[in-house]
Amino acid sequence: MTDTIRDDLAAQLGRPIKTVEPIATGHSGFTYFVDLEDGARYVLRLPPPGARIAGPADVVRQGRIMSALSAAGLPVPAIRAMSAEPVVDGRPFVLMEAVDGARIEETSKGHSARDLVASAVEVLRTLHAQPLERTGIGDEEPVTLQAEMMRWAWLMQRAPEELTTRAGELGGMLAAQAPEPREPTLVHGDYHFGNMLFRGSQVVAVLDWEIAEIGQPLLDLGCLAVVMGRHPGEWPVFPTEEILPMYGVDMSEMRWYLAMSMYKYAAIFGYNLMLHRRGKRPDPMYEQMTDTITGMIDEGIGVLE
Repeated sequence: MTDTIRDDLAAQLGRPIKTVEPIATGHSGFTYFVDLEDGARYVLRLPPPGARIAGPADVVRQGRIMSALSAAGLPVPAIRAMSAEPVVDGRPFVLMEAVDGARIEETSKGHSARDLVASAVEVLRTLHAQPLERTGIGDEEPVTLQAEMMRWAWLMQRAPEELTTRAGELGGMLAAQAPEPREPTLVHGDYHFGNMLFRGSQVVAVLDWEIAEIGQPLLDLGCLAVVMGRHPGEWPVFPTEEILPMYGVDMSEMRWYLAMSMYKYAAIFGYNLMLHRRGKRPDPMYEQMTDTITGMIDEGIGVLE
């Protein structure tokens, strides 16, 4: 398959390509390092084969977002080429710069968690201040909190039932306690260290814009706080109550968004676990997250009680 991708992409670029190699890190899939004969390196993003080009599979929408943000000076990879036509292995494509940066697993060995979080929060504040007309998707309707809850409830219903026995309880509490919305902004949707690259302690690239939307900005802060406070792997853990003041909010305003993020990630992990067990998207990592799924649901209930 990579030979076809290489040949099709070379035809689009009008430049010879040396290699196309899948990127092993992360869990996004269909992302490749592209090395040209002249020594240049890029990253290629394709939708899954045969996928309907919508939602997370709409790589050109992601490219529009990244192109707009890169032009505005945010730490987002610049887009070098893209096409909505099925021209690379029968699929649309986005080709972006390969940013010189380290993943969090390596970065966290030499830098304090506080410095890393401070950089991530500063980038988030800048992102949320971006005018909608300069986001690449500013003409889209804002996603309401009610629609946000329904989106993740759909995934939760497909997660293994033995892990989600209290999910309905948390979902009902979220629906009953939804806060007054802020002014909509661009929302990354999965804003945490695993979707960033660093140079020193500074964020130099925010990656994976596949579930970005126009919506409520505190959803992103909730993602960062929840994941950074509870990540079970090699990343640093950092207290939620120290993250919130960096952005300028307090626990009273963030309580619902923290519980929402716990519900969301429990749904995502549970759904991906279901896909793994059925052989549709094998990834053994999710078998290690059963306690995380149940724990996030229980903790979300505790946050809102």
